[in-house]
Amino acid sequence: MNKYIKQLLTTVLLAATMLWVIPAQAEQITPEQNDSINKAIKESRGLKQYTFVPKGQWIVGGNISYSQRSSDNYQFLVIEGINGGGYSFNVSPMFCYMFANNMGVGGRFSYDRSLIKLNSADVTLSDDMNFNIGEIYSLSHSYSGMAVLRNYISIGRNTRFGIFNETQLQIGGGQSKLVSGTGESITGSYESKFSLGINLAPGIVAFINDNIAVELNIGILGFNYTKTTQLTDQVYTGNTNSTSASFQINLFSIGLGVAFYI
Repeated sequence: MNKYIKQLLTTVLLAATMLWVIPAQAEQITPEQNDSINKAIKESRGLKQYTFVPKGQWIVGGNISYSQRSSDNYQFLVIEGINGGGYSFNVSPMFCYMFANNMGVGGRFSYDRSLIKLNSADVTLSDDMNFNIGEIYSLSHSYSGMAVLRNYISIGRNTRFGIFNETQLQIGGGQSKLVSGTGESITGSYESKFSLGINLAPGIVAFINDNIAVELNIGILGFNYTKTTQLTDQVYTGNTNSTSASFQINLFSIGLGVAFYI
């Protein structure tokens, strides 16, 4: 029994000595030595960062899109005889200043406008169940301003292709109106909207030459608040508030544009 007690005491003393010696040795590491250790670990993992966009550079760019559509006796599923048209327009300029290597801050402005006009359409659910819809007019426009923080990451030593993450603090608003019917049966609604949100939009950048690049980004994370006020037939009013948080690829937030690196 004495032999086992002696071995147990020896193990306890050895463990206590190690617990006392290791922190004492760790306290002797200087900040410079700690930085050297961290740098060596990053280099061994291949995480060495290179300058992709240098400090002091300006980035100016944006995207613009326009589409127009018209229908003449068009058919879609159970909807027949669609007659109408419309258009959509979007412009989004941006600027950014690199206050450090691979780090920039700037702003982005976005404006959207769309028109949908349906003159007539027939909805056929069965031989004895069909009805006609028409004279629908919808016009909407929205605008937003964003404060942007960009962080670029080089892909190895490559200076032509890289990736970036864009943090966006957004505030915006918009108005829309919807009118349907004709004559005495006409009815309409007017809406005004206010929105506030913060979003993360990573992307990729490819340089065409030393100063011009093509950029593609897509929203994956967002926290948004929206308040909508509605007035119908200049009599009835209503409002709604919505709050959302999402972590997914949003295909409707894909942005493709050209940027100039000055």
